[in-house]
Amino acid sequence: MKVNKPPKGGARAKLRAHFLANVGRVMNSTELRTVVDNQSEWARRVRELRTEEGYQILTHNDRSDLKPGQYLLETPKPQPAFERAISKESRAYVLDRNGFTCQMCGAVAGEPHPYDTTRKTRLHIGHITDKSMGGTDDPSNLRAICSVCNEGASNATLTRPDLQKLLIQIRRATSQDQLEVLRWLIKKFPKQAVEKIKP
Repeated sequence: MKVNKPPKGGARAKLRAHFLANVGRVMNSTELRTVVDNQSEWARRVRELRTEEGYQILTHNDRSDLKPGQYLLETPKPQPAFERAISKESRAYVLDRNGFTCQMCGAVAGEPHPYDTTRKTRLHIGHITDKSMGGTDDPSNLRAICSVCNEGASNATLTRPDLQKLLIQIRRATSQDQLEVLRWLIKKFPKQAVEKIKP
């Protein structure tokens, strides 16, 4: 495959131009390394295009039909990059506080997404009250949100059920669904599952 001579500029600029010239086409790591003249930091520049500039560059973590080392830019229009104004410390704190789980649909980071099993769940940091509506970047206004929910969130806020409402919903569920909840909890908290839980 012939790779056009990359434009002048840094590695990120070269990769951005190449992705934008090949929207919708699957590219591999060898091709992308060639674009940046075999610079070792090319993968980090791709991550920056995704997380800092908001380009929807998909990998095998997002779609099961992509193999490791394959990349696909879905659309030339970037999505808002939530992490841009949020510190790494705040991001780590919010992800840990939210149990690395989407606060809208409950999808867990790295697992197949329940609404689109061809994609693995990728979490972003989103605002509970959007900045356009006066929200801040304070961790109390941030939550983990997956790519699928983020695509349709658009300033929508779902209230998180309190413990009593959650227990009511579980008690009303079928026995089969209750067992599925139990299996999920044991998988999520394996250490606590083997310890005696005191009231």
